[in-house]
Amino acid sequence: MTSRYFVETPITGSLALLSDAEAHHLAHVMRLKAGAEVVLFDGSGAEFLARVAHVGKRETSLEVVERRTVDREMRRSITLCTALPRGDRQKWLVEKAVEMGAARLVPLHTERAVVEPDAGTCAKLRRAVIEASKQCGRNVLLEITEPCDVAALVARERPGTLHCLAQPGAALALNELAREAATQPDVPAVFLIGPEGGFSPAEESAALAAGWRGLALGNRILRIETAAVLCCAWGELS
Repeated sequence: MTSRYFVETPITGSLALLSDAEAHHLAHVMRLKAGAEVVLFDGSGAEFLARVAHVGKRETSLEVVERRTVDREMRRSITLCTALPRGDRQKWLVEKAVEMGAARLVPLHTERAVVEPDAGTCAKLRRAVIEASKQCGRNVLLEITEPCDVAALVARERPGTLHCLAQPGAALALNELAREAATQPDVPAVFLIGPEGGFSPAEESAALAAGWRGLALGNRILRIETAAVLCCAWGELS
């Protein structure tokens, strides 16, 4: 498989530049030389066949040979509004969300959080998005938004969107939601996933009062990242 690299600035002409981590990976990890062919993507949805022109100390220049429009996105847009798990499970969550095709991830501040997302956390997660996109072939980056609390999140109006609160014991099950949504494959879905201790009664009440629907993800209590993958899989199959 041809190596894939992410270019931060939109590719519009016949020349592209790699810098920082991507340039280092090409030159010092893969040890590519002038003339090697690679695939570039810039988050626009296209990918570009390119040839290494010059490998410098800090930058690598590449000649763009061909632009390809390759759509590997999920038909239904899925947004995961989720508390973050501890440690390496955060990166795992993001990797799987990218691979499964989620469009957006909103890190949550919650009353029972074990991890409080901040700017540093979001920066690391965005880097994980790039690495996962390189691996799985996505040309559109999963968006990691700024952290948000539950009250502010559920107050936002998103007409024409399915809003679901992951809630153990809820009356609505995933298969029932799938039957309801089968005739609306283009309707976006937003899933609200709580921390290890669950949402507080006040947070659940705020979501339900704002029109979010309680959704059972099975008969077992799932980890945060497992619930996120299940919601993405529902989006892919619904």
